[in-house]
Amino acid sequence: MPLALLALAIGAFGIGTTEFVIMGLLPQVAGDFGVSIPTAGFLVTGYALGVMFGAPLMTVLGTKVSRKRMLMLLMVLFIAGNLLSALAPTFAVMLIGRVVASLAHGAFFGIGSVVAADLVAPDKKAGAIAMMFTGLTVANVVGVPLGTLVGQNVGWRVTFGLVAALGVVGLAGVARLVPEMPRPEGVRLRHELAAFKNVQVLLAMAMTVLGFGGVFAAITYIAPMMTHVAGFADGSVTWLLVLFGLGMVGGNLVGGRFADRALMPMLYVSLGALAVVLALFTLTAHNKVLAAVTIGLIGALGFATVPPLQKRVLDQAHGAPTLASAVNIGAFNLGNALSAWLGGLVIAAGLGYTAPNWVGAALAAGALLLALLSAGLERRDSASGAVVADAAPAEQRTAVHH
Repeated sequence: MPLALLALAIGAFGIGTTEFVIMGLLPQVAGDFGVSIPTAGFLVTGYALGVMFGAPLMTVLGTKVSRKRMLMLLMVLFIAGNLLSALAPTFAVMLIGRVVASLAHGAFFGIGSVVAADLVAPDKKAGAIAMMFTGLTVANVVGVPLGTLVGQNVGWRVTFGLVAALGVVGLAGVARLVPEMPRPEGVRLRHELAAFKNVQVLLAMAMTVLGFGGVFAAITYIAPMMTHVAGFADGSVTWLLVLFGLGMVGGNLVGGRFADRALMPMLYVSLGALAVVLALFTLTAHNKVLAAVTIGLIGALGFATVPPLQKRVLDQAHGAPTLASAVNIGAFNLGNALSAWLGGLVIAAGLGYTAPNWVGAALAAGALLLALLSAGLERRDSASGAVVADAAPAEQRTAVHH
């Protein structure tokens, strides 16, 4: 694997850290600004919305710029947003800083996926994408716990300052290691937009929303589920999330490796197993050991879908994949927001803290059905193409005979 993938992974590590570390620092931030916890929660919601809308916006704005230069500009935006958060005099300014940083998220992973895939041979593309996303998964194992620890003991402003410093390292890595990769000649914005007319691209994005939404339906409410149902102490939740992060790292690497060999079968297995494990979590959540094992499995199976889904979008949007790749990153965040909302609804309905697991299982099962539908449509189109190809020579022979 080229060293340029290391630079992309470092950038992904910083982005993953800033996205999730705020969840552990909400009480400190709320206390410093004199706002309620629900109000401080807008720092999470604002970031997710910024990713959803920023992914296509920043990608479109970057259509006239080489991919390397655009990656560097996105890292500058990321650094500026985190510095603004670290120095924010008011809550409103910090919220603006969070949104500014989030604008870099989707486009960085979207453009980075295209760059990573172009750096390697065709049979290693999913593995290269997985290598970049390793930065995001490792952030949940190392960056988020350390950032939370620093924020709780030294101050949350220091945490965001350190994240900005990570962005500087990522920027330097991209500048030094990523080769100049200009956009392919002849590709314009209308070509990028045309990818969304492809049913297979839309199906892959829908799989992303439902599949990863299944993961976050459970993980969003992991703290009350583990403390009230499994009986863990409050302080244990951090380590359970580390276990979830370790599962993400392993699943991401395995998903990348096997997606290069058999992409659709990898999706069938990971989505089907994810649906089963999430359903079982309603039972295993009552036992500490089984709950911990299940959390690791959810992380592994959930992230095993990421490289194949991202590669599926790249493959189906061939010729103009950049915008579709970035929008698919926004689809992950749409899935996060949708599943968190649905999980909150079932808890509010009095169905208990384990009820979101059933929501997650249903979402993952829906993604599996879409994967089967996608493969079925692909086989039908291939068969139709073969019939047309066979018919053409026959027509030519008839014409010659007459």
